Amino acid sequence: MDVDQGCRAATSGEAADRLAVSSTLPPMSAAAAAGTGFAARVVAWQKANGRHELPWQQTRDPYHVWLSEIMLQQTQVRSVIPYYQRFRTRFPTLEALAAAPMTSVLEAWAGLGYYARARNLHLCAQTIVRLHGGQFSGDSQINARLPGIGRSTAAAISVFAFGLRAAILDANVRRILARCFALDATPSPAADRRRMWALAEALLPTTDIEAYSQGMMDLGATVCVHRQPACDRCPLASVCRARQQGRQAELPARMPKKPLPERRESVIMLTDGRQVLLERRPASGIWGGLLSLPELAAGSAEALAQRNGCRLLATTELPAIDHRFTHFRLTLAVLRADVQPIGHAACEDRWQWLPLERIAEAALPTPIRRLLLSLRPPGDRSDKAC
Repeated sequence: MDVDQGCRAATSGEAADRLAVSSTLPPMSAAAAAGTGFAARVVAWQKANGRHELPWQQTRDPYHVWLSEIMLQQTQVRSVIPYYQRFRTRFPTLEALAAAPMTSVLEAWAGLGYYARARNLHLCAQTIVRLHGGQFSGDSQINARLPGIGRSTAAAISVFAFGLRAAILDANVRRILARCFALDATPSPAADRRRMWALAEALLPTTDIEAYSQGMMDLGATVCVHRQPACDRCPLASVCRARQQGRQAELPARMPKKPLPERRESVIMLTDGRQVLLERRPASGIWGGLLSLPELAAGSAEALAQRNGCRLLATTELPAIDHRFTHFRLTLAVLRADVQPIGHAACEDRWQWLPLERIAEAALPTPIRRLLLSLRPPGDRSDKAC
């Protein structure tokens, strides 16, 4: 998914910053940028052309601001809006989220992907209730120590919930700074990160911090995009060093991507045509805490059917599923096992027979959900959760 088009970068994206001062031409300093009215240009543009109607912009509730920031990590705005609204309805307060079982949180998150965010969201809510009286702090340094909250997300909470000055440095902001200041990567990623953070903090205005912060993110999401930036519509065009040097396409510099390692697994889809057998994944690891198809060991199809009170009728090999994770590619070989219920299933907490009509609302990995939707009758395959 392209994180550049209207979304926040995850905390891991913050740690991947590779930008520093260009060695080819003198970069513009923060002081020089202030002299050009850098912040004032961004604020004026945001007030006239930025986004103002997003649902999380209509509140200063720290819980709602935090929720939107976590959902926007690695996910586009248009995908987040319905999830954000449904999640707030289901868990209207931070206390309600903290008290909810993890399975309910994962169900509400189903289809949004990157499920570690949901697990950290739940843990963070519980931590705030247990240690901080159910209240976020306005201090970004305190919030940055909470589960799943990085420096940029903590700053966003301070800015949009408390109106405090703090530097946000998501992928959109980094792209603007890299181009406007003609910043290149150096051999020291740590020094690059420190320099970028120092620049972001030096540019903060003393007033209109919300409009400035939102404006930087809006500019990066809608104008200074990764491919084909709309420089003719940018309020920073006249002071942008990358534009002056014709280097928009090469900035920000990207580290070469290493080939992803590949893994292969086999799973079994046990179904009687009305429901499918699923297994709750361990809390840690791939798809932690989600329901998924059981892993298949040699000769286990008949044994699994018998253990769950069924007679195995037939097996069919289905097309393999390819799925890309951040650090590896996974290929799943899928065996469909058609069964007939004949008795009582063994009682094990991790197993669950899921009716086919509940597939859309269950906490399932996206590729597994797509596969299981194919089991439903043609007239019953709407999936509002995807």
